[in-house]
Amino acid sequence: MSAATLRSAQAVRPAGRLLFSLLAAGALLSMPAFAHDALPTAAKPQGWSYPFACCANYDCKEVPQSSVGERPEGYVIKGTGEVVAYSDKRVKNSPDGEYHWCAHQAGLDAGKTICLFVPPPSY
Repeated sequence: MSAATLRSAQAVRPAGRLLFSLLAAGALLSMPAFAHDALPTAAKPQGWSYPFACCANYDCKEVPQSSVGERPEGYVIKGTGEVVAYSDKRVKNSPDGEYHWCAHQAGLDAGKTICLFVPPPSY
């Protein structure tokens, strides 16, 4: 093999790797993101899915009404003392009229709210 042919072949390998990496990354990005489902309730007999932004790894669960309080500043997560302002974008309307709390399960943010689903005022 000549030196020119060898250089040409070596130049193609990194380009091929780059193309493969880009295709693989594109495939991962185009895959649907799944969250897990809330359990069925009387209001939602089929259950419902937590949004992926709130629950990437089973971070959400239904909680009793008694575990979420209210005060002028916002909702209070009684187990942690965290206050989530009423206007906070993490506060969502609950599709089934029950409270659901999504929180980090581990790491430095363990116990911090990702999303809080609250019954709409009509419930």
